[in-house]
Amino acid sequence: MQEYKRVHSDDVTKAAKEALKRRGVNIEDIAKIVYEMQSPFNHGLTLEHCIQSIERVLLKREVQHAVLVGVELDELAEKKMLSEPLQTIVENDEGLFGVDETIALSSVMTYGSIALTTYGHLDKNKIGIIKKLNTKNGKDVHTFLDDLVASIAACAASRIAHKMRDLEEEGETFRNVHPKELGPEGEMLPVDDEP
Repeated sequence: MQEYKRVHSDDVTKAAKEALKRRGVNIEDIAKIVYEMQSPFNHGLTLEHCIQSIERVLLKREVQHAVLVGVELDELAEKKMLSEPLQTIVENDEGLFGVDETIALSSVMTYGSIALTTYGHLDKNKIGIIKKLNTKNGKDVHTFLDDLVASIAACAASRIAHKMRDLEEEGETFRNVHPKELGPEGEMLPVDDEP
């Protein structure tokens, strides 16, 4: 019987973050999108709150796996290593090809309807680095990456929206919340309780 090998969570987290960085996406780039989306509704929200929310989102296996698969496919397409007709479809980000959105949506679904509607807005309006990634330059392929960045931003924005509701009920704002409370070192909630 063959032994089943598991990959440690820390290794998967590190690989997903490295994949984003390798492709030119920094956490701060995504945080700027989250801040733009959420700051009008959340008094006291800072870019650091957004960064910490993204760090927490990047701990989710669904998100990590989506990033690893999508980035790998983009990189293979750049090297012209996909078989036809998939090579041409991915390389050109063909309009009717929806697998990139489907992979991105798989992680969005874990953060509820706010994340879903935010993702739709970001996918349509291409805010911040998403617009840069969506622009074809003839050599880089970001067919999956632009959607993945939108999904990470949407998930982080959803976490902030849910936290704001809790703060409102307590008569507080984000001015009363240290950014670390939203991140990996913050209070850990059971997986089913965290949007």
